[in-house]
Amino acid sequence: MRPPFRADQVGSLLRPERLKKARENYLGPQTPTSALGPHHDAELRRVEDDCIREVVALQERIGLQAVTDGEFRRRSWWLELILGWDGFAADRTGSAKLKWRDASGPTQGFSDLNVIGPIRWRPSSVVRAFEFLQASARRTPKVTIPAPNCVHYYTGGKLGYYEDDRERFWADLVAAYRQELKALVAAGARYIQLDDTSIAFICDPQHRDYVRSWGEDPLRLLETYAQRINETLAGLPQDVTVTLHQCRGNREGNWAAEGGYEPVADVLFNRINVNGYFLEYDSARAGGFEPLRRLPKGNKRVVLGLVSTKSARVESEAELLKRIDEAAKLAPLEQLGLSPQCGFASSIKGNPLGQAEQEAKLARIVDVAGKVWGNSVLST
Repeated sequence: MRPPFRADQVGSLLRPERLKKARENYLGPQTPTSALGPHHDAELRRVEDDCIREVVALQERIGLQAVTDGEFRRRSWWLELILGWDGFAADRTGSAKLKWRDASGPTQGFSDLNVIGPIRWRPSSVVRAFEFLQASARRTPKVTIPAPNCVHYYTGGKLGYYEDDRERFWADLVAAYRQELKALVAAGARYIQLDDTSIAFICDPQHRDYVRSWGEDPLRLLETYAQRINETLAGLPQDVTVTLHQCRGNREGNWAAEGGYEPVADVLFNRINVNGYFLEYDSARAGGFEPLRRLPKGNKRVVLGLVSTKSARVESEAELLKRIDEAAKLAPLEQLGLSPQCGFASSIKGNPLGQAEQEAKLARIVDVAGKVWGNSVLST
């Protein structure tokens, strides 16, 4: 009964309106830049506590075997962790070269991540959040953190303080991650997910050109990323499950990249020491299932992100069953599972759908997984 489960979810969930309002009240006159990281406001924490208890109960009622806190304590899916450490600064001025896209083209810029000093771990808001989740959940509590390679990618190749010593950048970043994982494991975390866009971005020719503009070869960088992930995870206890989530960007219905997994599949599946993968597969931007041929036979599991969090339309049982059947022609059915392609709210505003559609999509995942793998094995 170890994750990833046959019916699973990625992490973030739509914030209730009262939580959004409490966050607005907390921000007050602060600028968006000064409010990106973790907070210490007692009233906002009280509202978060109440909303997390409710969303945990919702997930358990639907039948999910793993539950998250919806990332309700975060303004951003990744910056709360990184800005809680020494050495980083970020803003939302939109000056970053990476841009969000919608059907009409580029929209706003990404957060601009700057390395302003030596990277040092500090006691984590993510660990504190996990402790509350664990105390509130009857099912397996799942914690999500950004992958270390994703942090590197968001610097845009500009390592600031470490510009003349890139090996030291990686050494300090990996050391901080290892301390974070040690603290999470000590707190009881046994299901940890690394969220990443960088490897999926390398699937996109435009992003490969972007990496070349740093003076890097994108496929050599991919090998570096595999190495650094493995260094980060080395020595974790055997009872800890780690998964790697791949996404091409997910913010308020927008995305940032496109292209199938073929350029990265061999390294992704065979060179990275994780137990499973959550792969975005809800649109043509992710390509076909052919790269699943590279999944090694054995215990690694791919959770197919066939349900979109970017739209309100609830996928039918028939279309999900059809797509699972297509994937099972390329990878063993016993190594597959079903999930949304990403979280429902990577930032506070959330994607363009409502609470009712979110619940319906999660319930559809549980129902379809039960039909494919049997209700008695949803947790195996």
